[in-house]
Amino acid sequence: MHFWSLFITALMPVLKVLLITVVGTVLALDRFSLLKYDARKHVNSLVFFVFIPSLALSNLARAMTIKSLVMLWFMPLNILLTFIIGSSLGWLLIKITRVPHHLQGLILACCATGNMGSMSLIMIPAICNEASIPFGDKDVCNRNGFAYASLTQAIANILMWTYAYNLVRIYACKTSYENSFVKLSSTRETDPENGSACEMKPSVTSQNISQTNDCDIGPEVESAKPKGDAKVTRWEKVRKPFRTLVEKINLKALISPSTIGAIVGLIIGIVPVFHNLLVGDTAPLRFIQSSISMLGDAAVPTMTLLAGASLLDGLKGSGMRPSIILGILLVRYIALPMCGVGILKGAMQVGMIHHPDPLYLFLLLLQYSFPPAISISTMTQIFEAGESECSLIMLVTYACAAVSLTLWSTLFMWLVL
Repeated sequence: MHFWSLFITALMPVLKVLLITVVGTVLALDRFSLLKYDARKHVNSLVFFVFIPSLALSNLARAMTIKSLVMLWFMPLNILLTFIIGSSLGWLLIKITRVPHHLQGLILACCATGNMGSMSLIMIPAICNEASIPFGDKDVCNRNGFAYASLTQAIANILMWTYAYNLVRIYACKTSYENSFVKLSSTRETDPENGSACEMKPSVTSQNISQTNDCDIGPEVESAKPKGDAKVTRWEKVRKPFRTLVEKINLKALISPSTIGAIVGLIIGIVPVFHNLLVGDTAPLRFIQSSISMLGDAAVPTMTLLAGASLLDGLKGSGMRPSIILGILLVRYIALPMCGVGILKGAMQVGMIHHPDPLYLFLLLLQYSFPPAISISTMTQIFEAGESECSLIMLVTYACAAVSLTLWSTLFMWLVL
């Protein structure tokens, strides 16, 4: 296809996303008040617990088999590489721009975590439904595209809620602990008469923070150990880091409904007995699959509306320096996609990618060019750290995504076709 045709094909899905996003923003205005904070909270719960799991389950059950799963083995590694490279570039950005401590977790999460699940579920079907579709038959493109996007969403969700979530949590907890310690010290200085009443141990304060914000500040726990018991076995030394890691990772967030839906969908897809019972025009229990598929169809437009409503908070502004936002744009829209092209070319040259489908290769490249995940704003709301800054980042990055995604999508199509 000519460059102009590829550009138009790549532009159309981005314009569709922008249009629905604008509708979501309008619905959140005070004049309409249909997607204010409380409404978004309830609708987001519906998406999180019902729509996304249904979408992942139905698409993976319909398109995934053992053979296709073996052929797509490179996708989890590719997604992991986006997190590793994004984190490294984010760390450099923090050092160069001297990001304040309480925002470092947010910046790292924005550089490392792209909106792979939602955006791929929006863009891939939109590209497949174009009149000048470059990826072959429309039905085959939709079926395979939804499967690729659902697998992307499932893997990215696991990494996001283990890695990015804990990044935001750790930096937010450290800041909360430091602020509470400063307040405690100032209380001691300003209230000398009640000094004995103010002699609170920092561990008490950290415990309160841990209960309210899911924080875990561990040094005080060790201090409670008797000093006489200095001997520690070798097994304890080995086991302690793993036990600490398990305690710090939020397993409830890791085993999310969308992850469960993806796992169930994979089981149905790869186990022939379940597949024959539930999937296909002649399956005896096909009404179950059809019902779940109908619920999943509501996920993409609802997520897009919610994204538009959330971006409205960024218009209020924050005290974040422009250099930090510019750095995030450079990481997500220039450095990461360039790294993605190099990685894919290298992987194909050494024979690591055996799946010849151009749509699959296109999505592998696209995973490096998405804007930051909207779920990061949910994380900042949970810990009440950097909420206004996160809204501003989301507003700017998603506004620039209209140009960036179109240009990179055009280049990626040209590379794989």
